[in-house]
Amino acid sequence: MARTGRRPGQTQTRDDILVAARRQFADRGYGGATIRGIAAEAGVNPALVHHFFGSKDQVFVAALNLPFNPSLLVNTLLEGPRSEIGERIVRLFLGLWESPDTQLPFFALVRSVTTSPEVADQLRQFLETAVLARVATALDLPPLRLTAAASQMMGLAVVRYVLRAEPMASASTDEVVALVAPVIQHYFTA
Repeated sequence: MARTGRRPGQTQTRDDILVAARRQFADRGYGGATIRGIAAEAGVNPALVHHFFGSKDQVFVAALNLPFNPSLLVNTLLEGPRSEIGERIVRLFLGLWESPDTQLPFFALVRSVTTSPEVADQLRQFLETAVLARVATALDLPPLRLTAAASQMMGLAVVRYVLRAEPMASASTDEVVALVAPVIQHYFTA
């Protein structure tokens, strides 16, 4: 009787999909790349892309080795009272930068987007579609408010973690949250 299912041993399929995804995102950007296009380039059925990664967002995260899951990020931002979203954002952001699992990938990401216009464009498209648009829609906010909050958070990251400017670099998480969260909250409630 013939066996069904995946063949035993190592599979190269996941890696082939990631190579194809990187090319598709590089050639077409986040907005132009599709699961079908990635699957065609990898020589697999689109269902396999979904099997390994789930969604286009997850393929992008894996292809660029992003240190965060956009769905988890959006859910964390939206869960809980709107009056506390500033604090949730700042704590989540600081936690991502301070975690040993995500700190180095964040540094690599900052270097990549500041030195490669292609990577910057792909990340911008991804963030606009996968994060900012979803949050703006869910909270009925103008996108300008979200991009303003995002720009402040990126500035915080550069000053605290990249430049290590004092006293911001050595301030405790609670001190930074107390200082920055009310400013971020303003974008969501003003």
